[in-house]
Amino acid sequence: MAQSGRLVLGIDPGTATLGFGLVCEERGDFTLVDYGVITTSPSDEPPRRLKRIYDGVAELICRYRPEEMAVERLFFRHNVTNAIAVGQARGVTLLAAANAGLPVAEYTPQQVKQAVAVWGRAPKGQVQETVRMLLRMDAAPEPDDAADALAVAICHLHFANARRLLAQAQGPTE
Repeated sequence: MAQSGRLVLGIDPGTATLGFGLVCEERGDFTLVDYGVITTSPSDEPPRRLKRIYDGVAELICRYRPEEMAVERLFFRHNVTNAIAVGQARGVTLLAAANAGLPVAEYTPQQVKQAVAVWGRAPKGQVQETVRMLLRMDAAPEPDDAADALAVAICHLHFANARRLLAQAQGPTE
């Protein structure tokens, strides 16, 4: 898919529901390209579920040809079983990116909230409303997994632009 700006695939990893969001940025302006979820059936065996996630992410990469992928990092305090399952989903997502030669950046939930809603402890609704405004959407994106993935993509574009501006300000290195 031809884009004149920089296209980023944001991922909110999950085993039952993996959110994805594609955002294009050009000269500080964000454009929504696509968003949604990849779902798996709880009745399927884990290898089949992971294959479905891998195939879905690989298809998104092939169809849209993003320049980079941004993935939300794991953050679990209590449910170890859930953390392992989400870690496996992250693993096959990262594998799909690696197989496509796609650079990957990872961000904590706090970094995403800070970059998008300007407060690292912003409530989910505030983050979704900011995503809606930045992407000029009529309504907040749904489901939550897709909205989170769009926020991850926007976070990455903010951080990447900040790094680029910092490098320009520092000038060439010898």
